[in-house]
Amino acid sequence: MKLVALIEFLQRHLKWLVRLCWVVLALLVVGDWLWVDKEHAHTQPEHWFGFWSVFGFVACVVIIFVSKWYGHRGIMTREDYYGDK
Repeated sequence: MKLVALIEFLQRHLKWLVRLCWVVLALLVVGDWLWVDKEHAHTQPEHWFGFWSVFGFVACVVIIFVSKWYGHRGIMTREDYYGDK
């Protein structure tokens, strides 16, 4: 399967993948600073360069941790939950 090969490749190169994600985030912040017009921003934080890039990154991290917490609090259950006792 090609999907399994892709997952194994990404696992073998995890450090490279994390660095690539940081580089993409940095490029988004620089691109926001250079090319995005902030004249019509609605709030003060929107005037800061890279605000939406960092906001999106932090929001994704929060979603991941909240979903993991929520999953361990009750959604995930034993595999033999419906099995014979």
